[in-house]
Amino acid sequence: MSQPTILPIATGRETWRWLRRELRARSGSVTLTVIAGLVAAATAVLPVYVLGVLVDRIIDRSPVSVIITIGIIVTCAALVGGLAGGVSNYLIGRLGAVALADLREAGVERALSLPTTTVERVGRGDILSRVSTDVATIAKAVSDVIPTMFASVLLGLLSLIAMLGLDWRLGVAGAVAVPFYVLALRWYLPRSAPRYAEERQAIGERSQVLMESMIGSATVHAYDMHAEHQSAVEVASARVRDISIGVFTLFTRFVGRINRAELIGLSTILITGFWLVKTGTVSVGQTTAAALLFHRLFSPISSLLFTFDEAQDAGASLARLVGLVHFAGDPAVPPATPGPEPSDTSLELTDLDFSYDGEHSVVSGVSIRLEPGQRVALVGSTGAGKSTVAGIAAGSLTPQRGSATIGGVALGEMSPEQRRRHIAIVSQEVHVFAGPLIDDLRLADPDATDAEVRAALSVVGADDWVAALPEGVDTIVGEGGHQLTSAQAQQLALARLMLANPSVAVLDEATAEAGSQGARELERAAAAVTAGRTTLVIAHRLTQAATADRIVVMAHGRVVEEGTHDELVSAGGRYAQLWRAWAAQHSYAEQSQT
Repeated sequence: MSQPTILPIATGRETWRWLRRELRARSGSVTLTVIAGLVAAATAVLPVYVLGVLVDRIIDRSPVSVIITIGIIVTCAALVGGLAGGVSNYLIGRLGAVALADLREAGVERALSLPTTTVERVGRGDILSRVSTDVATIAKAVSDVIPTMFASVLLGLLSLIAMLGLDWRLGVAGAVAVPFYVLALRWYLPRSAPRYAEERQAIGERSQVLMESMIGSATVHAYDMHAEHQSAVEVASARVRDISIGVFTLFTRFVGRINRAELIGLSTILITGFWLVKTGTVSVGQTTAAALLFHRLFSPISSLLFTFDEAQDAGASLARLVGLVHFAGDPAVPPATPGPEPSDTSLELTDLDFSYDGEHSVVSGVSIRLEPGQRVALVGSTGAGKSTVAGIAAGSLTPQRGSATIGGVALGEMSPEQRRRHIAIVSQEVHVFAGPLIDDLRLADPDATDAEVRAALSVVGADDWVAALPEGVDTIVGEGGHQLTSAQAQQLALARLMLANPSVAVLDEATAEAGSQGARELERAAAAVTAGRTTLVIAHRLTQAATADRIVVMAHGRVVEEGTHDELVSAGGRYAQLWRAWAAQHSYAEQSQT
């Protein structure tokens, strides 16, 4: 199986440029976050500092009131520090969430604007992993990792300043550990960054393999390719597993270097403090405070360094998402200004040649003309090129040679608004958007009245089950709401087509529901919606083809037969073979629907 091209990944410079731009755009929030973080860090250092004072006061046999005073200071610092820390975490979370939401919207918008040829080339799995898995990784970092790193950095800086304030030699002793921390990071980061980038890419490739197997399940079954696809999934999954184990092994070695730095730092402070106390240069309390300040840093510094593990993961995901947003892709964008208006509603496909990879032809020399109001069915076995022709007819794909026109006007000459008015496609893969059902329908026509929405539902035969919903057309459907069946989702798609009211409709296996009663109802709904409308039907069920005005038969990317149902059956060619095979597998009741 050939590996799909993976979308580009932003460089470190491009990612930092995006981050700096986002922070500059929200400079007010950044300033408030820094202030709150400094207050939280200062109140965390203050109790440790006054504990050193307490040691000296006890040695000096000071009155009990000193302990009460220090206790009040520690209590107030804890309260203020807790409040400031909470505010800081909230501000960081909000700042990151807003920036991530903007980036995700830009990423989804970019993904939706990619030409279908680009999507086919790079693979849906890589795109989906960027706007789902990578976003989730970054979101976790925004809520957990970044607040920890931010607080740890500020606490480390203020603790070092406090140690220098006690005695510069104690501060220098504490700073001895810094080079060892830096060495640990310098050892870890160059090794971990490529590993995490490799892991994210491997996850994207695994998603692509899974998507290919699921979406192409019919082809997998038809060509008995179960073993090949299962092997591909196993290989992709094993690669992700092996990379993840390697990353974890690397991390455990990093932890050992961190522990070594802590040991060196604390030992240096204690030895230095012992010598300074012995010479009378500093007090026992000052040495105690310095040791406690450094020991207090074990947790935040470890958290800071350990979160580099997750920060690297999030950074790799961020680079992938920024890479998607900045991806130029294939510029197959319709003109923004309106082109000429079609003279009628005819659809003509002339001498089409198309290839997804530039090497293997999927469609070759296909020419089909649909007169205004005519219903033409396109039939053929899996892999014949039917859906590719449908994509070209709908304007989703741009052929390497040939043209697709409506009323004499090429689709490439039309603006997006013209395309929406003149042509629409309903495929087998339909999506129910989360929200009120009526909003889902109004995606096709935002200005549609309630009466028009109910009329469309009635035409497709969905009015009864919609009326039975808890809140009728206002019922929340989709993710988190009322779940619709596949047949109901297809009815919604057909109702959208009714509301959009295009000049030309393309139905790409829009009623493929295995042979069920639901499929026959969908066929009746599709016939009602497209009555009098120029319609190209990619027929999964031959009962649809039998009722069409004309049938075009494809094989291996070419048109091999054309005519009415009766003409083609009598001719005894490819269509007759398909019809006999269909008749042998389906009941007389199903055939009688024709």
